[in-house]
Amino acid sequence: MPRAVSDGGENLNGSDVGGSRALSHYSMDSTGYSVSFLPKKSLLEEFSSALKDMFFAGDDPLRQYKEQPSWSKRVWLSLQHVFLVLEWGRHYTLSKFKGDFIAGLTIASLCIPQDIGYSKLANLPPEIGLYSSFVPPLIYTLMGSSRDLAIGPVAVVSLLLGSQLQNEFDPKTHPLEYRRLAFTATFFAGITQAALGFFRLGFIIEFLSHAAIVGFMAGAAITIALQQLKGFLGVRKFTTNTDIVSVMKSIFKSAHHGGKKKKKLFWMSATSPLISVIISTFFVYITRADKHGVAVVKNIEKGINPPSASRIYFSGPFLLKGFKIGVVAGLIALTEVIAIGRTFAAMKDYQLDGNKEMVALGTMNVVASLTSCYITTGGFGRSAVNCAAGCKTAASNIIMSIVVLLTLLFITPLFKYTPNAILSSIIISAVLGLIDYKASYLIWKVDKLDFLACLGAFLGVVFSSVEYGLLIAVSISIAKILIQATRPKTALLGNLPRTAIYKKIEQYQEVTTVPGVVIVQVDSAIYFTNSNYVKERILRWLEEEEERQRQQKFPQIEFLIVALSAVVDIDTSGILALEELLRAFEKRKIQLVLADPGPTVIQKLRAAKFTELIGDDKISLTIGDAVKKFAPKAVDSV
Repeated sequence: MPRAVSDGGENLNGSDVGGSRALSHYSMDSTGYSVSFLPKKSLLEEFSSALKDMFFAGDDPLRQYKEQPSWSKRVWLSLQHVFLVLEWGRHYTLSKFKGDFIAGLTIASLCIPQDIGYSKLANLPPEIGLYSSFVPPLIYTLMGSSRDLAIGPVAVVSLLLGSQLQNEFDPKTHPLEYRRLAFTATFFAGITQAALGFFRLGFIIEFLSHAAIVGFMAGAAITIALQQLKGFLGVRKFTTNTDIVSVMKSIFKSAHHGGKKKKKLFWMSATSPLISVIISTFFVYITRADKHGVAVVKNIEKGINPPSASRIYFSGPFLLKGFKIGVVAGLIALTEVIAIGRTFAAMKDYQLDGNKEMVALGTMNVVASLTSCYITTGGFGRSAVNCAAGCKTAASNIIMSIVVLLTLLFITPLFKYTPNAILSSIIISAVLGLIDYKASYLIWKVDKLDFLACLGAFLGVVFSSVEYGLLIAVSISIAKILIQATRPKTALLGNLPRTAIYKKIEQYQEVTTVPGVVIVQVDSAIYFTNSNYVKERILRWLEEEEERQRQQKFPQIEFLIVALSAVVDIDTSGILALEELLRAFEKRKIQLVLADPGPTVIQKLRAAKFTELIGDDKISLTIGDAVKKFAPKAVDSV
């Protein structure tokens, strides 16, 4: 018997090369290979297998614990699972400390002025920004799995939080209530993040596509930069709206003077914000420019984080509002940090555990809410600096935290004369890096529908608000999923001459159709959402092929082969659609043949007794086997 090769280059035994489970799917009889069935599983086994695939990627979560000989080692393993510092800390060396020390000092010089600026973006006092780079990094160091993330406030989350909080309270007239709601939102952001990680529901954030994130971040960067023109240009009466139209109106009505752009020095890119703050603060102090209309930071409260557990709304009408704001901001923070963490993990070739990251970030933000901090995450800018400065472990966050602590204890009074314009310029410089032109162009070249999601998110943020931009981003991402789920790809296959290989006609010019046979491949699972579409599309393929073969004076079509190699699953609606196809073909005296069904599909077809309806002989191992069996003359003529 000639060796047949199915579409996609799969082995005849249906397994991976060298796989040990070949005969669990395909078995061999005296005449060759044929489709077989998996051993029947109990309901409990099926449910357990489905849970493993959904939440643990097929792995046994208790496997490591079962291998441990004693309870003490199992407890130690559990502690290591939660506090990852116990694992990498055992191998910590002086060489690693040197790298972490330099990186920690470097990112501290970057984060201190940024934190003051980002807290203003969230309409919070500057000391709260510094608090948020003291306690949360310490918690992350104990639990986080990324070596490169630098923890602290970030621009996008600060803007999102500030725009949502001010819908409830005016930060100027009700500062205490505003802060309480900020701490409440931070608490529930942490609870949301930790819950997603604990219950392994991280796939939820995947609903926000990469393209939508690129557009959202770019739009947020433009919005943040425009918002900073208030401090940069000295505009006193400025809109609280975030859309570009309102911002530009405020600028044109109120702008009265500007500032000079400062040059970027590459090596000093990390320390230039702090240097700029020091120089500008010195000149404002000696010239007393604050007496002549230059807006300054004024007083920053000295000392470490005060406890804030009593300030969180655990009851009352603002509990629900804090929950809603926290969930949204927490998910955005989570989406950003996971994407950044994976990027650096891929660069340095180590594994990032997404679920552990979520638990670490969630715990960090819960503790943050109890210590007068607002939502923190891993920012791309400071993480890139951390990586470039030579960090070796997450311990660089401890160094940064210590520097921030010293700043809070001894240096904060020196920021009294820091001009707001320099903080605004620092934020503008930081957020412009969020605009990824190359990624946007690549998205445009690769997938126009993806680019639509990117553009929609961008325009939503810029011309409406951060909330609407986020809503548009999520909506377009979900709409794309629905389109792909309800309109799966199908393709017409043909034969590569002098082989038993069948490929898509639209992709390979060399392939030829088999006279009297139509071969259609379905490239998706067949569910209730798409079963009717798949049925109608196959019928349309048949009609088009009948017309084309009639024009070429081919014999009448007698067989339609449905290639199921890409159909990983099927439900009762899908099986019903196949039954309807079978009846429709019987009326037209065309035989339906199924080729290369997977283990789940063939098991469900048998359970529904469709295999009896169509006949076992109409289910073939490969397309080549089906064509050779039912249209041998056509094979010889190809």
